[in-house]
Amino acid sequence: MSTYMQKPHEVVRKWYIIDAAGKPLGRVAAKVATLLRGKHKPTFTPHVDCGDHVIVINCKDAVLTGKKLTQKYYYRHTGYIGHLKSIRYDKMMRENPQRAMYLAVKGMIPNNTIGRKALTRLRVYAGEEHMHSAQQPEKFDM
Repeated sequence: MSTYMQKPHEVVRKWYIIDAAGKPLGRVAAKVATLLRGKHKPTFTPHVDCGDHVIVINCKDAVLTGKKLTQKYYYRHTGYIGHLKSIRYDKMMRENPQRAMYLAVKGMIPNNTIGRKALTRLRVYAGEEHMHSAQQPEKFDM
């Protein structure tokens, strides 16, 4: 008996919606990364992009446990000497909570062509409203 390998044209993509209100940001991001990669499917194939579309709502209500709000920083470098920029997570969650969720998911996705393609299927919203009701997303319970 041989192992089943899914072909790219055989992939069936579904739409899921995840409510992040009151849940830890990292736990939600880990579940979203699993759905984007397709690792929850029995037909998962590592070399084929077989993940689903994911909509994350209520990112502004996601929770950072412990002292992460005041002690955790997000760093980025502009490319110029001495231009290391940092932003604390309490400011990021106040001003742009969907970026915090996006960056958490991005860190859990592989850094290759399949990972970059999977991130294009992620939609993140700070509030309750989203514009993907025509796709009839089904609610994913964590």
